[in-house]
Amino acid sequence: MTVNKASSSRPRAVSRRRTALPAGCAAIVLLTVSACGGGTGGTTDKDGFAQAPQKDGALTVWVDATRMDAAKLYQKLHPEVQLDIVSYDGDANGSNYLQTKVQLFNRTGKGWPDVVFSSQNNEASWAVDAGFAAPLNKGLVDGATVGQFAKGANDVCTVDGTVYCLRNDLSQAVLWYNAPLLKQFGYTLPTTWEEYQKLGEKVAKEHPGYLVGDAGDSFTPEIYLWASKCGANDITGPKSVSVNTTSEACTKMAELLDVLIKNKSMSISGVFSTDFGKNQADKVLLMPGPAWFGGAMFRDTLKVPAKQIAAAPIPQWQGDGSPSTGNVGGGTWLLSQHSTHIKAATDFLKWVTTDNAYQGEKAPGYPAYAPAAEAWLKGQDASGYFASDLGALKDASSQVWPQWGSGQFSQEAIWAATVKPGITQGKSIASMLPAWQDSITKYAKSNGYKVSQ
Repeated sequence: MTVNKASSSRPRAVSRRRTALPAGCAAIVLLTVSACGGGTGGTTDKDGFAQAPQKDGALTVWVDATRMDAAKLYQKLHPEVQLDIVSYDGDANGSNYLQTKVQLFNRTGKGWPDVVFSSQNNEASWAVDAGFAAPLNKGLVDGATVGQFAKGANDVCTVDGTVYCLRNDLSQAVLWYNAPLLKQFGYTLPTTWEEYQKLGEKVAKEHPGYLVGDAGDSFTPEIYLWASKCGANDITGPKSVSVNTTSEACTKMAELLDVLIKNKSMSISGVFSTDFGKNQADKVLLMPGPAWFGGAMFRDTLKVPAKQIAAAPIPQWQGDGSPSTGNVGGGTWLLSQHSTHIKAATDFLKWVTTDNAYQGEKAPGYPAYAPAAEAWLKGQDASGYFASDLGALKDASSQVWPQWGSGQFSQEAIWAATVKPGITQGKSIASMLPAWQDSITKYAKSNGYKVSQ
């Protein structure tokens, strides 16, 4: 980890919480201060949890490389706050770094960060039981603020009605496309998966080498299978999951992908691979993918020129009247129950998830906080990069299918180990669905989950 200390900042005074001892506590204060609240070295029950004694000093914030700019911007705008900004991997690719460190801190009784960002949406699945994540909607963050996050955005943070983290950004999938290229070829945007497949078959014949998608990344199932309502990952309880990868919703999407992979209108290189960037970057006609594809992939990685890329709603199966899409990533912010700077930590948490200074104007992804998302969309339109407005992202933000959960095990890791190698070897995805189910089941059980179908 890399630590960046804002040495030029003045510490902000954080008042110590003083609570008068109830009469019934006076006689037993020497035996159990913490149970009664208040007192030197004791805890105070407030905001839904036992808070450590508060003190002055630096606020420790853990962020990944992408969110480093957010922490630095907060420091710039709040020079009275002393921050210790620590850079870590953000639990990328399900590294479980945060969980491992929290287990260590719990054993040693020290070291917890005050606020931490995670690129994963499943941290609440362990952080609550570990006594790390503080409840946020019991007094720290007001209901009006929590209520303005996008519909379902904080479901991954909610355990038995209590919100234990706040979503940073949404990664809802849409259909990205090259507008001038689509017009040049004389094609119409597909609105159904059936039309999407037919267009892919047409592209393979009429414009070989051009692409309508990519199936080479570990997050492929989160784009296609999730949007298809494939029940591969339905978290039905704190430690229970329903896994069914051979239903019609799964098989018909797998078969669609197989057709397009076989005719080479769908790449299996992975959009961030060297091969894709070198040989296929200028061949993208269509690309289902998350909200962050627009900036992070097309603009920043593939260097697609301005006024080419646009977004449309992701296709739906013909006859399905309930639009659904998948989600790839996003991220969450957690506040530690062990923080000795609760007020400062809460101020930072609210700012970094809701304030337009970062979320509306600087954030690389679609903000989970709806008012900031409105400002962010206006900023994207004003940038002049996209070929049309990104209204499709707003519509998709409330259409992420809720029955693909966020358990402790990583679906991306499972797909990468089980299915991706087979695709590279020429196996059909449809033929590997049973093996995918077996692998999910094993991963889930190894994490203590009861598995059903």
